[in-house]
Amino acid sequence: MAIGFLKRAVLAASLATSLAGMTALPVQADGLRQVMVDAYRHSNLLEQNRYLLRIQDEGVAQAVAQLRPVISFVASMNRDLVNNSSTASASLVAEYLLYDGGARRFALEAAEETVLATRQQLVSLEQQVLFDAVTAYMNVWRDMQVVDVRERNVRVITQQLRAARDRFEVGEDTRTDVAQAEAQLASARSQLAGAQGSLDISRELFNLAVGRYPNGLTGPGGIPNVPNTEAAAQALARQEHPAIRALQHEVTAAELGIEQARARIRPQIALDGRVTETFLNETNPFQEGGSASIGLTLTQPIYRGGQLLSLERQSRAQASAVRFSLNQQVRLNLQNVGNAWALMNIATAQIQAADQGIAAAELAFAGVQEEASLGARTTLDVLDAEQNVLNARISRIEAQTDLYTSSYQLLAASGLLTVEALRLNVPEYNPAAYADLFSTAPSVINSPRGQQLDSMLERVGRN
Repeated sequence: MAIGFLKRAVLAASLATSLAGMTALPVQADGLRQVMVDAYRHSNLLEQNRYLLRIQDEGVAQAVAQLRPVISFVASMNRDLVNNSSTASASLVAEYLLYDGGARRFALEAAEETVLATRQQLVSLEQQVLFDAVTAYMNVWRDMQVVDVRERNVRVITQQLRAARDRFEVGEDTRTDVAQAEAQLASARSQLAGAQGSLDISRELFNLAVGRYPNGLTGPGGIPNVPNTEAAAQALARQEHPAIRALQHEVTAAELGIEQARARIRPQIALDGRVTETFLNETNPFQEGGSASIGLTLTQPIYRGGQLLSLERQSRAQASAVRFSLNQQVRLNLQNVGNAWALMNIATAQIQAADQGIAAAELAFAGVQEEASLGARTTLDVLDAEQNVLNARISRIEAQTDLYTSSYQLLAASGLLTVEALRLNVPEYNPAAYADLFSTAPSVINSPRGQQLDSMLERVGRN
């Protein structure tokens, strides 16, 4: 495996050199890393899921609020139609749940675990956004190279057709030779039109993935640093992948849900106090004035038709389901690593074979041309030799695309295709910012901290 990695490293250097000189580039041509930055900045999916994360953050704030007392103001006015009398009063009521068997505390911890799981899901989505950008970039790059090769092929066959017609005029070629060249040119033009159509489609997919159309491409550059061995990649996929971490937090949240369901069976102790001012009591004026009371209430569930036990069984089933989902995700990650590793090896071998094929096809083409000039080869032989060169070049382009795509696919399968791991030059979204500002469940909506958060989110999301 180390030998294979060394081969890829050597191959990467040669690829980067060859890619840099293949086409003339505009001044503001797009590099792969810049395209990933733009995709990260302009992704509607990331924006959507950042707000979904804020929803979960508010769940923590709401769970914190459940641990606090509830204070209410109550004002009432009543009219007794029989006695033709009125009463009016205002009260300040405070309620505080002293003990609930830990249900609220378990709910808070479960909400915190859900937030952590959602953050990891956001990282998984970040990986998908970046990989989609890589795939879109490489598809456009591939199709641009294929169009270039097929345009050159049309020019070469056009020259071959012109030469065949000239030879036909002097009696050196037959009408069949001319017809074969014409048929080959028509086929080449058809293939060029197909390649141009594929490029147009890839440009549209690029716009979907990145948020804009490509400005011309500099080439993907060097192959990214990937784990040295398949086993190392599998270890990362099993332990560090964001999808695994998300499910681990979900398992913890589900287990806390079991404890919360158990706590509902335990007694609750509540403290309540009331301060009342009676402003009007026509029935008994002596009751006008202030009063205060405080009380302690104990509530113990005895029978609820089996609801509480059903809730506990439901929580246990949920925890089991998430555990099996975690086990399945581990298998899926390992499969993704194996697939990406195999595709890298295949692409590496195909590039080496394509290089040999190009050299052999070009040598054969030169020989056939020389033999044709001596009358030992037909026009069809020359056209076939040219087609072999074309096929070898396109095979190499496709293999190069597969190598880059599979390399980034391996990074994604290992959990390493992130802004942080790639060190992309873009402000990274901080998922804890919103939670830090509102984890204490402030009661003021338009607080300075809230305005600070909104400003931060706008800077990160729209830069």
